[in-house]
Amino acid sequence: MSGAQLNPVITSIDRWFGGVDTATTCGETIATFGLVLIVFGTVQIGRTLAVPFAVGAYIGAAYWFTSSTSFANPAVAIARMFTNSFAGIAPSSVPPFVAVELVGGAIGAVTIAALYPHVRARADQLLVPHERPAGS
Repeated sequence: MSGAQLNPVITSIDRWFGGVDTATTCGETIATFGLVLIVFGTVQIGRTLAVPFAVGAYIGAAYWFTSSTSFANPAVAIARMFTNSFAGIAPSSVPPFVAVELVGGAIGAVTIAALYPHVRARADQLLVPHERPAGS
């Protein structure tokens, strides 16, 4: 596969020609979409400290309800390429996974913007600041 697999159009055409499985690409798009909703939605309702727990619960559940086992993150897709388990991924499958994760992320961003029109007002709360202990 070429580097053009990062382009959702190329991935869609590759799917049409039978190169990428529809269930897996849909599953990974849904997994990433849901992850974006969980992270930004939890922050938008003022529960920033609950984000790590919400993400863990979501990924744990999505592992079972998606056909892709919910990588939902390009870094995870790349890392799991190096595993030799039933949840691993073939190196040639990483580019399409990353492409559909980007699509899922974009759909999630549009959905968050529609659900929370003032999302920018809490954007600074997405990363939880940690205070340094005195003397460090």
